[in-house]
Amino acid sequence: MKTTLFFRSLANTFLLLLLASLTVNGQENFSEFSGKVVDGKSNNELEAVSLNINETNISTITNSEGEFVLKVPNAYLDSKVIISFLGYNTRVIPLSELSKTGNTIEIFKAVTELSEVNISAFKTAESLIRKVFEKRDKTHQNESVYMTAFYRETIKRRNRNVSLTEAVVNILKYPNRSSVADAIALNKARKSTDYKRLDTVSVKLQGGPFSTIYLDIMKYPEYIFTDATINSYNFSFDTPSNINNRNVYVVNFSPKNNALNYSYNGKLFIDVESLALVSADYTLDLSNKSRSKNLLVKKKPSNVIVYPLEANYKVNYKEKEGKWYYSYSNLFLKFKVNKKRELFNKVYSLSSEMAVTDWEINTTDRKIKGKNRLRPSVIITDAISGFSDPDFWGEYNLIEPDKSIESAIEKIKKSIEKQKANEERAMSGTP
Repeated sequence: MKTTLFFRSLANTFLLLLLASLTVNGQENFSEFSGKVVDGKSNNELEAVSLNINETNISTITNSEGEFVLKVPNAYLDSKVIISFLGYNTRVIPLSELSKTGNTIEIFKAVTELSEVNISAFKTAESLIRKVFEKRDKTHQNESVYMTAFYRETIKRRNRNVSLTEAVVNILKYPNRSSVADAIALNKARKSTDYKRLDTVSVKLQGGPFSTIYLDIMKYPEYIFTDATINSYNFSFDTPSNINNRNVYVVNFSPKNNALNYSYNGKLFIDVESLALVSADYTLDLSNKSRSKNLLVKKKPSNVIVYPLEANYKVNYKEKEGKWYYSYSNLFLKFKVNKKRELFNKVYSLSSEMAVTDWEINTTDRKIKGKNRLRPSVIITDAISGFSDPDFWGEYNLIEPDKSIESAIEKIKKSIEKQKANEERAMSGTP
């Protein structure tokens, strides 16, 4: 009998398997532009670069190979696309100058110089961080916002992709100071899973859109910094950076001691002018192996020990008319699973990312109704469909799949088809 492990990510514990929908727009009222973004000096591909249509909230990001696909409503074809990335000068290009395919966009690293007044404005890096969290209701989202986002989740056993989930979701984000939790509704999704690769231990890794939305530490600071835990960290200034041609403080943080059950190491990027958090990049401290054993596990069989090997998190915000809004987050979790009386251990990893591709202030008091609202603990029937349809997403913006993901999809599909064929032959008695 297969056993089941339940892993917990940064925030709450939950499972989410997404049900595919095959609704496709029959008429295209958008134009598609594709290409890649590279460092103008080294020619290296740049991951998670933001491409935004000027004076709109329509955007996408590049994948790990620097590639992008941007779908633009035809009404905005006279607009410009703004290309921005932390540490680089922002570039603005008219859409009329882009080809439909094969674009290579170069951006260059920014040289950042902060005056002595800026540097000495805070006695310590800790006092700056405290100010950031005190001001979050003034600098970040303070109204209800309705978002459209693209979500991707990849589960691997060692280096082999065994489960791939993609979804377009609608998010109703409430003000940061609101006690109301954000709501998520599934718009459309597709999933492909090779369960044979999850053989002796059937793994259900905690994932889904909630795992990435909880990385919004301006909305959910309790998962990393509180008034009580902030004293348990050391903070120090690093070399300043730049985003959207704005100067950014860079603050390193690390735990002072082992007093916390969960502690992190990382960097915080803070806009100099507004003191808004622009980005956070951090990892879970796993240096104490005896203490981290089974740390992220909600439930497991007694004969199984789970060691977390890596836990990395990232969140980005985007500025609009003086306010900063959640725009992108990702997490990477890696585990080693030891089972008694088995010679070899198993290594599983979960990678999840979500990018907001459009949003609007919720002036009409739009709600996500109970029957459509996803619960953090929900398990929805797994369905394998959609990956064979090149027009599955229609006009929705998405994160362009990596080459490795595309090849994994084909391998998983072939494995599933072969397994089904064998089952059909067995049922029919055909040798």
